[in-house]
Amino acid sequence: MGDLVAPHGGTLLPLMIAEGAAREYALTEARRMRKVGLSSQALSDVVMFGMGAFSPLTGFLKQEDYLNVLNESHLANGTLWPIPITLPVSNETAASIAINEQVALFNPDASEIVGTMVVEETYTYDKKLEARQVFRTEDERHPAVANLCRQGEAYLAGAVQVFSEAGYRDRFPEFATPKETRRIFSGRGWKTVAAFQTRNPMHRSHEYLTKLAMEICDGILIHPLVGRLKTGDVPAEVRMETYRALLDNYYPKNRVALKVYPLEMRYGGPKEAILHAIIRQNFGCSHLIVGRDHAGVGNYYGAFDAQLIFDELEPGDLHIRPLKLDTAFWCRRCGAVASQRTCPHGEEDHLTVSGTELRRLLRVGEHPPEELMRPEVADILATYYQGQNAE
Repeated sequence: MGDLVAPHGGTLLPLMIAEGAAREYALTEARRMRKVGLSSQALSDVVMFGMGAFSPLTGFLKQEDYLNVLNESHLANGTLWPIPITLPVSNETAASIAINEQVALFNPDASEIVGTMVVEETYTYDKKLEARQVFRTEDERHPAVANLCRQGEAYLAGAVQVFSEAGYRDRFPEFATPKETRRIFSGRGWKTVAAFQTRNPMHRSHEYLTKLAMEICDGILIHPLVGRLKTGDVPAEVRMETYRALLDNYYPKNRVALKVYPLEMRYGGPKEAILHAIIRQNFGCSHLIVGRDHAGVGNYYGAFDAQLIFDELEPGDLHIRPLKLDTAFWCRRCGAVASQRTCPHGEEDHLTVSGTELRRLLRVGEHPPEELMRPEVADILATYYQGQNAE
């Protein structure tokens, strides 16, 4: 694996205790500990710790690191880190826990202890400051700001050990850890790998962008996140059907890998683009496709802010490189998918359909033009949307 890009911070740090006697003993001990319930976001973060996807973090951030991330987008030791990874609890819960007490991290939805944590610090924080520094807004219509406002008033900080993948591997055969993707890439002889981050079904424009990346790199990782999304987004299981259909029919199998990871979207725009890059570097990728409004929501960020933020980084902050690609569309006169950089024709020649209109077509059983969406993908989405109508 020596030909692949180094993990962020230099060393991959999976925090999962391997199956065997050590894990069984740790689980037995954890059952005697105070339980701290996890939100869906905190649960996905614990699984990310277990995988090593958050390397070089060893647990939820202490206050010094937290404040440095908010103000400088770096940990206190100077390592690039753009979004704080924290464990919120109520003031009452924080006050009841002793410093250096070990607690069990509990998934209430599955009644499962997924890990333990040594509580090295507890601290309060300014929700409005965090919202402004990370999401550039205090507007509670932003889904992450709304979540921030609802969560507890204190943070627990400290080192984490993980026991469970919280069922993600059972739900998704494509689930893979950074060690596993690195093994796949090396086994295929790939030295350069472009990652494509997605939370939506892929349209022809997405296909175009990924195939541009395939012209540059040895292979491509189609890497959808399968943590919880905002209301109205297509469920992960349905999206996975569309990705499999697209890759089976339109991609060379020896040049593409489809894997998933459990991050829950923050919709943090530019700062989340940096987090996505760090995570993909840990998975062994040398490049990340960064397109229009990467990790955005609503109108909170400029269309290409997520590309521009990479220009603000210092040398050595990241080894992975962004592939800054423009918006793609079907041009009737070109007779092909194109972008503003390659197409000389006006908007009257560009075939586009809004997301609202696209969903309307699929709900009534009409397929979008094949120039916009492959029929195999449209079939799956039409079945899903029509099923929604019937409920």
